[in-house]
Formats: sequence, structure tokens, C-alpha cells
Amino acid sequence: MRSRTSAPWRTTVLPLAGLLVIGLNPLAAQAGDEHAHHHHHHAASAVSRSEAAITPPRVNLRNQEGATVVFADAIDDGRPVLLNFIYTSCTAICPPMTRIFAEVQESLGDDRPRVRLVSVSIDPEQDTPRRLRDYARQFGATEPWLFLTGSAAASTAVQKAFNSYRPDKMSHTPVSFLRRAPGQAWVRLDGLAQAGDILRELRPMLPPRP
Repeated sequence: MRSRTSAPWRTTVLPLAGLLVIGLNPLAAQAGDEHAHHHHHHAASAVSRSEAAITPPRVNLRNQEGATVVFADAIDDGRPVLLNFIYTSCTAICPPMTRIFAEVQESLGDDRPRVRLVSVSIDPEQDTPRRLRDYARQFGATEPWLFLTGSAAASTAVQKAFNSYRPDKMSHTPVSFLRRAPGQAWVRLDGLAQAGDILRELRPMLPPRP
């Protein structure tokens, strides 16, 4: 399913992302040879910001507990959404991206339940719910952070809706998406956005407390 954009992406460049020392994902040790010649040139790249309307596809996915969810419904519960694409055997950008999301969740404090975090696997053939659950625990992910997998077709549909699809999973690039509420525009941060970058976008999206 294709994304629907009401206007061209409006892009601005944010300050340089901080340098990261990337460790090996323990779950991905067996993939070391596969990734040996796969390099993501992201450490010193700037983060660019753009906005567009996106229609989340109504495809079935499974969360880290094995429950089937309709993707569009899972992210349309009224809360602000923070979303990215990962796969558990990735040894390059996925571990730091997930650590950054975990830092965002921790920094939210009492506001944590008010934000829906979502990580969608781009390697659903390998990323079973159990594997995603183990991966989530490795990074201290807690409710309401969803890790989603499903059929290759469903995963591809979500990636294409967000204009993030790459035929080769090892060609994926770091990108984060944020949305205030259903029906509103999505903010896209291309590059390895740090927790501070994300929180500056996310905190104003939180509705005032009663």
C-alpha cells in the first residue's frame, strides 16, 4: 500500500548527530559474517527533518507477545507515536537506534504511558515474536512499546507506506517517525537522531494533563 502525501516533503537540516560507538548485538552474533562487509555511514551525518501525510496500512502484524494486531489500529489509539524500522540480527544501526528509543522512553518518566513507541521488523522471516521479545528485553523496552513482525508482504506494505522500503535489508538507513495524533502529519527524522532530537519533537506533541 502506498503512502498518501498531501504536500511535498518539507525538509530542514538539524544539528549533527553525536558520534556513537556501536557494540555487537548479542542476538546477532551469528550474523557477523553476513554483516562483515556491510557498513552504514551514519555516525557523522546530519539529521534532516521533513513532514508529510501518511496513511498507515491496515495489515495484520504480530507483537512481541504473539498477539495479532491491525497495524493502523495499533498506532491509532490517540497517543503520540514514535516509530522506527529495525531487525534483530542487524549489527550496525539497529542497536543504537533501539538504545536511543529506550533512552527516550526512560526520559519520558511519568509521561511514558502517554506515548506509543513502535519498532517494525524489516526481516519478518527471521524475527519471530519470541525473538523480538528477547530483543526488547535486551534494551529494557517496556509498555507501551510495540515490536511488530508478520508476513513479508505486510512488513513491506508498512515500509512502503513510510517511504522506507529497501529490497535489501542491509541497505536500510536510520530514520525515525513521529506523529501527534491520528490523521495528523508525520515528522520524519532522517539520520541517527539522538534522544534529545526526538524529545524536542515529541514533548510538544503531548496533550496537556487534565
